[in-house]
Amino acid sequence: MLTKKQNELLIYIHQNLRETGVAPSYEEMKDALDLRSKSGIHRLINALEERGFIRRLAHRARAIEIIKLPTSSTINPKGNFQPEVIEGNKEKDLFSLNEESIEVRMMGKIAAGTPIAAIEYEKNKISVPGSMVGTGDHYALEIEGDSMIGAGILDKDKAIIKKVDDALSGQIVVALVDGEEATLKRLRKKGNTIALEPANSAYETKIYGPERIQIQGILVGILRSY
Repeated sequence: MLTKKQNELLIYIHQNLRETGVAPSYEEMKDALDLRSKSGIHRLINALEERGFIRRLAHRARAIEIIKLPTSSTINPKGNFQPEVIEGNKEKDLFSLNEESIEVRMMGKIAAGTPIAAIEYEKNKISVPGSMVGTGDHYALEIEGDSMIGAGILDKDKAIIKKVDDALSGQIVVALVDGEEATLKRLRKKGNTIALEPANSAYETKIYGPERIQIQGILVGILRSY
């Protein structure tokens, strides 16, 4: 079982290896995890190595090899979260009637494009598979826009969101910008900045100071009708 910081560091190293081919420097790791000194990174690296998640290669700078990832990790081979999608049509249920379901609050629309108004009040409730949500408080939002199509998130999809106030770099989040506008984007943390990254080349990544962004949840699944 990894601690939160150990898991964050492991995912961050994994993402960098996939995207750049080299492990991040200790300075980059320190900034990414918002630690005050590199000694904390040394301790986390040692813990990950002792637990068999990484291996440091001797006589090579910045040489770290990922041995394994936690089975509950929400990243794919490219280092990015991909939501579980359950499809259905108007004549059929979105999931098996034999599967246990729970009701979650439907909280209006959210933009997967240019940010729109912040999350609205509860409109109704919808049923989702229990296996999708697990523990914690969840709610649903209807997607409006196409900026996340590269992550398999389409206009009119219903996004199932786990309510949290923090997230790992690489996760898809509900972000409230300046306390006024909510959007669904991939979160990227770099030093003292936060990037909200689309999954569509027609849109630009936007960079913010941490004081401008409030995380309101992470995406755990998608319900789709056709």
